[in-house]
Amino acid sequence: MWSRYNVRGHEENIFDNQHMKLNDLKEEALNHKLGNQYLGKIIPSYPHPEFHVSHLKHDTNEDGLRGIKRDGGFKKPGAGSLLWWSLVVGPDEIRSAERRLLETTYPDRTEEQAEAQQSFLKEFATSPALNKTSRLGSYRFTFPLKELLTAYSKQFCQGAPPVMRVLRTVLYKQEVMYVVVVHSPANQKKLSDCPLLTDDDPNAVCTYKDGRFIWRPEAMCETHKYELVQIPEEKRMGAHPVESYHQFYVWDNVAVALHVKNKVLNFDPIRLRENLKFCSAENPGMMRGVRFEDFPQAEENVKELWPGILEKDE
Repeated sequence: MWSRYNVRGHEENIFDNQHMKLNDLKEEALNHKLGNQYLGKIIPSYPHPEFHVSHLKHDTNEDGLRGIKRDGGFKKPGAGSLLWWSLVVGPDEIRSAERRLLETTYPDRTEEQAEAQQSFLKEFATSPALNKTSRLGSYRFTFPLKELLTAYSKQFCQGAPPVMRVLRTVLYKQEVMYVVVVHSPANQKKLSDCPLLTDDDPNAVCTYKDGRFIWRPEAMCETHKYELVQIPEEKRMGAHPVESYHQFYVWDNVAVALHVKNKVLNFDPIRLRENLKFCSAENPGMMRGVRFEDFPQAEENVKELWPGILEKDE
């Protein structure tokens, strides 16, 4: 493990070449005397679903927006060689994850039992990684994963399939970030210390299979307001409100880092505009060093660069 402060002044505790499960992180935090006030908490039971993700998002501020328009695409910010994206997990992904969780837990449910089951997973899917809000700026570009990887393959891999590897786990005060790096086959030697991302490990936090990332979150709530209740005799799951005070805990997410060096990942200007929406700030007072605009100002900024009506990502 090694530590540093990022450009926004937040401490990062970094575990290279691995995606560490929460129990392992707890042990490492104790061994390194990190003093994390959240990891050691005893919290109510919560579900561990499997999200199948087919879209990625790139959130940015006004300066980033203007740079993307100027460059005709995306490039890495500041130092380093990585261009950062996040998984998109919306209502559809949450509903399908709930169905998979129930089918896996109770594979022999009757039709009547399945119909009696009420939706519950949305009560737990409350962390910043599962909300529509942004922590990085008011402008969001959302692309289908296949389109993004095809563009990367053509522009960075001479048409060959990109390589995906486990880059690191980053522990912040309340956030755990699992990083997947995507690179050209030409950079195999440079990144050979990073394990290849598997497509068949059922215990991995993140895998890639059939054009989708499969994410199995370790901590999906952040604020625990409900407890998972299982009723085996009825083959049913539910969310029961926590009677005591709500527990704050760590939350996790997956970041996808494209290795681009100093080059731009180009897209047609029309596609850039089609995939751009306004996103509200998660908590602007808490986002150190990030400037957000309200919707009228964001509309004006976008109109200077592209024609058309700016939609909200809601």
